[in-house]
Amino acid sequence: MILADSFCQNANARSNEFSTTESDSPLIVQFASNNVNDFVDASKLVYPYADGVDLNCGCPQRWAMKDGYGCALLYKPEVVYELVKGIKNNLPTNFSISVKLRILDDLKRTVELCQQLEKSGINFLTVHGRTPSQKNSDSIDTNALKTVCESVKIPVIANGGIKTLEDADNLHNITNCRGVMAANGILVNPALFSGAKTTPMSCVKLWMDMKNRHQNKITFQCYHHHLVFMLDKVLTRQQKQVFNHLCTFKSVDEFITTNLMIPSDFNIHYNIDNFVTCDYADEITMKHSSKCRSCGRSICYCICTKYDYDLNNGSFFTSYVQNFDHLDYMDCNIFEETI
Repeated sequence: MILADSFCQNANARSNEFSTTESDSPLIVQFASNNVNDFVDASKLVYPYADGVDLNCGCPQRWAMKDGYGCALLYKPEVVYELVKGIKNNLPTNFSISVKLRILDDLKRTVELCQQLEKSGINFLTVHGRTPSQKNSDSIDTNALKTVCESVKIPVIANGGIKTLEDADNLHNITNCRGVMAANGILVNPALFSGAKTTPMSCVKLWMDMKNRHQNKITFQCYHHHLVFMLDKVLTRQQKQVFNHLCTFKSVDEFITTNLMIPSDFNIHYNIDNFVTCDYADEITMKHSSKCRSCGRSICYCICTKYDYDLNNGSFFTSYVQNFDHLDYMDCNIFEETI
C-alpha cells in the first residue's frame, strides 16, 4: 500500500516505494488515497510501468482510518465511486482499476457495496474475510466470501489467513473465488505458493544476491526488513534478539552465513531482468511538490517526518512497533524481540 499523496509529493517516496523490472508484468500498484486528484496523479505516474492500480479500502490500522484511508472508505461509497471514476476517465481502458476491501458486519451491506463497485466499472475485486474491527488472529468468514463471489460477475480474489499453499487451495475450494491473495504469509515465506512450509535457504540466498547485484536499488532498510520477515520461522528467539537489531549489510550477511550455514560459494542461478529507471512526469510531480499535507497525517514521507528510509541503524522497527498500533495488522509478532 503506497500513500498516493506522498508518492506525488516526494521523490524519496517514489524511489523507495516503487520499483519494477523490464518483464515484471502483470503488475498492479496499490495506492491508499482519500481524494481523486492524488489517486489519479499517482496512477498517471506509474502508468508507463504498470498494468493497473488498486485502491486500498481494507487497511484497518487506526492511523489510516483516522486520515480517511483504507477501511474508512468502506463507509464512504460515494468517495470510492469518485476515485474509481477518476481512473476510468483519465487513463486508457486497458489500464485496470481494482479495489481491495474488507467485509462489513452486515453481510447485505457488503454484497451491496461489491455490486456497486462492479457497476462503477472495476476490473476485479479483492475481499478480505474479516471486518475492520477484527484482528488477524480471528478466523475469516468463508461464508461471507462465498456469498460475495456468488453476488458479482467480475473476478473476486479472496484474502485472509493464507499461510500455506494448502490454505490457499482450501479457500478456493470453499468460496469458488477466481484467485487467492496472501499478504503476511508471503512476506514470512516468499516461496509459499511453491508449497514450501518455511522460507527456503535458496530464497534467502537469492535475496542476498539481488542486493549485491542491485545495491543502488535495495536500501538496507528494505533488505533487513524483508529478511526479518523471511527468517521469522527459521531463527530462534535468541537469534532474533540479535538479528533484528543489526544495522549494516555486512553484519546481516555475516550473521546469515554463520548461523544459517549458507556457504559463501552457494550460488543460485536465476533469471531476473534489470530494474527499470522510472522517469516521472515533471508536470505532475511539480504540481504536488509544494504541498506539505503529511504533518499529522501521513506517517511515511514528509520533510517534517521523523522517519528516514535511508537510515541504516535499524531502529525503525522498534519505533514503528511502539508508535503505530502495535502491529494490529500482523498475523504474528514478527518484531516481538524488538519491543
